[in-house]
Amino acid sequence: MEITSKTYLSLYCSRIYTLHLQKKGFKGSISIGRVQSPTVYLIYKRQQEIEHFKPENFYEIEGIFKAQNGVYKGKAKLKTKERAEAVQLLQQHGVEPIDTGLITSVTNKTKRIAPPKLHALSTLQAAANRRWKYSPSHVLKLTQSLYEKKLVSYPRTDSQLITHNEFAYLNESLAKYQQLVGKTFNALNRGNNKRYVDSANVGEHYAIIPTKKVPTEKALQSMNADERNIYFEIVNTTLAMFHQDYEYDEKTILTNVKNIEFKTVGKTELVKGWKELFSSERELQEREESLPVVFQDEMVQSKVSIQEGTTTPPKPYTEGQLITMMKTCGKSVEDEEEIEVLKSIEGIGTEATRSGIIETIKKHGFIEVRKNIVSITPKGKLLCRAIEGTLLSSPSMTAKWEIYLNKIGRGEGSAKHFIESIGKFVNQLIVEVPKQLESLTIEAEQFKPAAVKDIVTCPTCKVGKIGLRKSFYGCSNYKNGCKQTFPGRLLGKKLTEKNINDLCKIGKTAIVKGFKSKNGKQFNASLRLVEGKIEFEFNEK
Repeated sequence: MEITSKTYLSLYCSRIYTLHLQKKGFKGSISIGRVQSPTVYLIYKRQQEIEHFKPENFYEIEGIFKAQNGVYKGKAKLKTKERAEAVQLLQQHGVEPIDTGLITSVTNKTKRIAPPKLHALSTLQAAANRRWKYSPSHVLKLTQSLYEKKLVSYPRTDSQLITHNEFAYLNESLAKYQQLVGKTFNALNRGNNKRYVDSANVGEHYAIIPTKKVPTEKALQSMNADERNIYFEIVNTTLAMFHQDYEYDEKTILTNVKNIEFKTVGKTELVKGWKELFSSERELQEREESLPVVFQDEMVQSKVSIQEGTTTPPKPYTEGQLITMMKTCGKSVEDEEEIEVLKSIEGIGTEATRSGIIETIKKHGFIEVRKNIVSITPKGKLLCRAIEGTLLSSPSMTAKWEIYLNKIGRGEGSAKHFIESIGKFVNQLIVEVPKQLESLTIEAEQFKPAAVKDIVTCPTCKVGKIGLRKSFYGCSNYKNGCKQTFPGRLLGKKLTEKNINDLCKIGKTAIVKGFKSKNGKQFNASLRLVEGKIEFEFNEK
């Protein structure tokens, strides 16, 4: 029933908006979806916030203090938009640029950070995107491959918990996993810790963990580099569950300079614990400047100054952050009941479909991803301007559907009424969309495809010209049957116009460096054109 409803809504809404936008000069089609449209709109909102952001200057009072055992910095509580306010405060207290201060308090508090939760698909996608810039769809593909090799558990899971059965086999195989990653430690038994092990709340599929099958060195070498990264991320996150908490000492120093209090916070690592399993890349995220040993009532030399800063705009989404954005989109909804529903179903889309939704909106040309940064395209902006203010732009539609589906489940609603309400919604759009789009202006020029640059005469038909299209090189004579094409990228290496020119004119390129084989190894080779196909030629000395 739900699949039929989603298809019905998407089909008719897409047609309605496409036809009316075409009447206004748009040359193309618009795809509308219950999940994809609010996803695009949330990206659009972030980009609007960035574009309309107005930076503001602010002022703080900073002190650099020289104690007996070293130097440290501190800041006063004041943070103001007016420099004059900071100047006035210093003058009121008679603080000179070079002055003396007194350490009034030194407190140390030991803090502990528990190992991270086990991975669900979304947390694995987010981690892999943050560390290696992998797209969510690529992470799903890699994890699926590892699953098919029987090395990890089912990937399309939204759970971060395991049952006692999984914990038991992980515990039995612990020494093998430790040997695999080259890290040995005294394991803690967290079998009763519901942060990780909770048979009652696991759900349909448990968290992504390694299986009993531990790969041999040969099996590891047969994996490509990306697969190995994902596999060891899963193994290390699972091992972390057995490791000690990360412990550090947080030191807070309060320094008084003529009754202006400066606060300094720093930390000293005590027990590395589970963090030893991960690269320094992760450690650097929380690293703070270490503080010297200081004492209460110690006099210090002070250098006090006013520091100017500027507010910064929100950052654009990375591709990995889109997964989290879709899970937490309830924050953009105002109705409390809808917020709770979106929390219970973890936003829009499902663990298994979110990466597919991202690929779909890329395919439809609504967003672009360059160097892992997501931006809205002119077509995406047009979609958002068209649906702005309607239910189609909001996650509320998913919430409203779920609320009524729950009623049906409790016997308080009917499937017939649900389908009829969607029909009424579509009929309402038929009436309202023309009015809604009346004031919308379309600059047709920005939707025209970029002119194709001719590079060289086609070596196959001898008539057309080979030119760069969106992601490949193709013949201009394709309408008359010429099928000659060249990939834009080959084994991780971008093919240049010179490469294509050489292939078409002399049938061979110079040595191209940096191809990457399936197992992740790099190699260099020349390219040859043989009967319209590219072949590698290795120049042996």
